[in-house]
Formats: sequence, structure tokens, C-alpha cells
Amino acid sequence: MSTETEAKRKSVKQNKQLESRGRLLVKCPDKPGIVSVLSTFLYSHNSNIMESSQYSSNPENGTFFIRIEYHCDGLLAKSEQMEKDFEEIAANHSMEYEFAYPNERKRSAIFVSKEPHCLMELLWEWQNGDLDTNIVIVISNHEDARPFVEALGIPFHYIPANKDIRKQVEAEQIRLMAEYEVDLLILARYMQILTPDFVNHFESRIINIHHSFLPAFIGVGPYERAFERGVKLIGATSHYVTNNLDEGPIIEQDVERVDHRDDVIELKKIGRQIERRVLVRAVKWHLENRIIVECNKTILFH
Repeated sequence: MSTETEAKRKSVKQNKQLESRGRLLVKCPDKPGIVSVLSTFLYSHNSNIMESSQYSSNPENGTFFIRIEYHCDGLLAKSEQMEKDFEEIAANHSMEYEFAYPNERKRSAIFVSKEPHCLMELLWEWQNGDLDTNIVIVISNHEDARPFVEALGIPFHYIPANKDIRKQVEAEQIRLMAEYEVDLLILARYMQILTPDFVNHFESRIINIHHSFLPAFIGVGPYERAFERGVKLIGATSHYVTNNLDEGPIIEQDVERVDHRDDVIELKKIGRQIERRVLVRAVKWHLENRIIVECNKTILFH
């Protein structure tokens, strides 16, 4: 069998497996029996639980969170009825919930400015098959990224941006998000502030990478200020975007140790490495439906 034929056979097999797989995320008031209710529901629809993670904020009058991944033969044909059947259960237990299906790949847009390192990391993971999404568009207020984006067959849109034309710029960006049917917007070092009107269009669907370990050194020039302060740890934070600048629910953070020998240039180099891995982790967890947003925090099921 040729290598190409074998690859196609594996791809078909993988797609078949994904068609039989579902995910259920639930948030509700905690009380005895919730896990039993959910597992009984899945059992009644001939579904086999493959993975289950849960958390209670307090076993007495707290909030219960759970993520279940399950296998169900013929799920494509059954999913609509399953979701309808679940409505009564959700109402009885005051559940907020989401059904998700891995075979339905989310469509992602990437916004970037001049620094390409986070964009390149996302594109590499996507090329390698490790980022489970369709990158349908890249938007930038600079032309720098155009050659390597278009070389991958991804549409690239250059939209100059500044505070004086922000309303017109965002109207065009919103139009493009609708045209390309975008599910997730990734800010890969996009150095423009988004207005409340724009953010409200994509609640809990914009992921940003901040080049500091929030809440330290918010705003511009974090590495310069970190150097002046003589910090011993630098880091990066990925979070959902809200209308409170750099204060949205945190998804992932990471740090590395530095010392007095590291100047601003070296700090930026180390920082870029942290930013790349932190952003990719956050995006992957979102795509895998591993996150439930609770107020200004995230419940993350690894």
C-alpha cells in the first residue's frame, strides 16, 4: 500500500471516530446525584463515557462544573434528539450546558501586528495537525506577515488601524468575521485596543496573549519596567478579552527565571518564547472545550 493511500485510510478512520464522539460541559448548583443524572442520561442514549473531569466550588451550596467526553455510535444522527431530550434534565437541575462535537472544527481568525512569533507558532501547530481548527483568515494592521500567511493559502487582510479610525476599522473586521463565519478570534500580539462594541460581538470568543505575568506590568513597555525593577521571574498570560483592559478571565500563565545578567533584549527574547507556548496552550484548550468561564475566572479541565 502506498504512503498516500495509507494516509488517506487513516484520515477516513479518524474522521469516523470523531463522528462518534461528543462533549458535554455543565455548570449548575451542586447537590448529590448530579453525576448520576448525567451518566444515566448518556447511558440511556447508548453512550460510553471516555473522559470525565469535575469540580465543586463548595460541596454545600456551591457550584458544580463537569466536562464529559463520550462515544456514541451513530451520533451524527442522534445528536439533535439527545440535545432535545436533555432540555428537561437541564431545567430540572438549573444547568447551564453546552454540547460540542469534535468533528465540527471551529473556524479561527488570527489578528496580528508587527511581531510574528505567536502567529508563526500557531501556524506551525496548525500545519503539524496539532491545532484542531480551520484558520480561515489572518488580519493585520501591518503588511509584514502577508508572505508567509498567503504561502499557506490563508486569506490575509491588511487593515490599517489607529485610534482615529477605530470605528471604521472594527466595522470592517466585524464584517469579515461574519463573512468567514469565525468561531474564535485569536489576538497573536495584535497591538490595538478593542472597543466594547467589538468585544460584545465575540463574548468569551477572543483569546489574547499578554506579554507579562498579569497583574504585574500592565500596559506598554513591560520588559523595560521589569528590567528597571530587577525582577527574577518574567512570564506571559493568555486570557479571554473583556471590556476591562487586560483583566479578562485567565486561561494560562507561565514564567521563567531571569537574573541581573539579562538585559532588556534578552528579557524580550525569553518572553517571546513564553508567549508562544502560553497562547498555543490556551487556544488548544478552548478548541477542546476544556474551559468553563465562571464570572471573571476560568474552570479548566486538563
